[in-house]
Amino acid sequence: MKFRKLGSADLSVSELSLGCMSLGTDEQDAIQTIHMAIDEGINYFDTADLYDFGKNEELVGKALKGRRDKVILATKVGNRWNESKTSWTRDPSKAYIKEQVKESLRRLGTDYIDLYQLHGGTIEDDFEQVIEAFEELVKEGTVRYYGISSIRPNVIHRFVEHSSIQSNMMQYNLLDRRPEEFFSYLVDHQVSVIVRGAIAKGLLTSNWMNKLSDKGYLLHSKNECIRLISQIESILDENQTLHSLALHYYLSHQAIASLAIGARNPNQLKDNLIHYYKNPIDKHQILSLNQVLPKELYVDHR
Repeated sequence: MKFRKLGSADLSVSELSLGCMSLGTDEQDAIQTIHMAIDEGINYFDTADLYDFGKNEELVGKALKGRRDKVILATKVGNRWNESKTSWTRDPSKAYIKEQVKESLRRLGTDYIDLYQLHGGTIEDDFEQVIEAFEELVKEGTVRYYGISSIRPNVIHRFVEHSSIQSNMMQYNLLDRRPEEFFSYLVDHQVSVIVRGAIAKGLLTSNWMNKLSDKGYLLHSKNECIRLISQIESILDENQTLHSLALHYYLSHQAIASLAIGARNPNQLKDNLIHYYKNPIDKHQILSLNQVLPKELYVDHR
């Protein structure tokens, strides 16, 4: 497993990390998956207080008991479940952040968080309150570093320009290249990208035909997805898979620190590791992908 520096922080994160939202609520599977990830060299684990009403953080905490010093632990804050737990509303207020960090620490069974992230983020948020809360938590030692998890251009620019964020988690894959707009800008400001959604809901795996719905994917119709994925497959060499080509394409970008892959059980984690260790991408394949794949921009939130 290779490692990359996270922003300007004194943290090196594994190129593959575990996005813990996919773990589900089966305690045995979740703990086995996390332990396997650590044994395979993965050191970055990403959760959120929102996932499974806090149960996800509890499972992660149980799995990391006795292994906390081996990992970089990230969680998120900024949304509040309603009393019936049927929906949530945004609450990025300073008071809520400082209240909820205590709950996350309790569930995670730790006294510090390596990377605390604003979950989402809108232009209506009082970003100064958010920054003030995070900065105070850093000074207190409760949080080592902080970041955001946002795809909104106006939110990204606001935090890059006015805070000390080290990272931004963004959905990014071969069928959604919109985040590439920010890569040079983030590199210039020493902010790393943590990738989520790397295999586009299974569309960048060998089983993609069974994963493709009539609605297509994001901006792409079903027929356009078929055309694009077929073009990507034509670029593969004999020792690559669609999955592995995608992972190595993302890692060819300097802006990216880690790919937060989802795995519900050890077998799914092993599958991701197999593709990570397959043949890397070459510069000719990168050029070919850049030529055949559309590169749109975010239209909203500018």
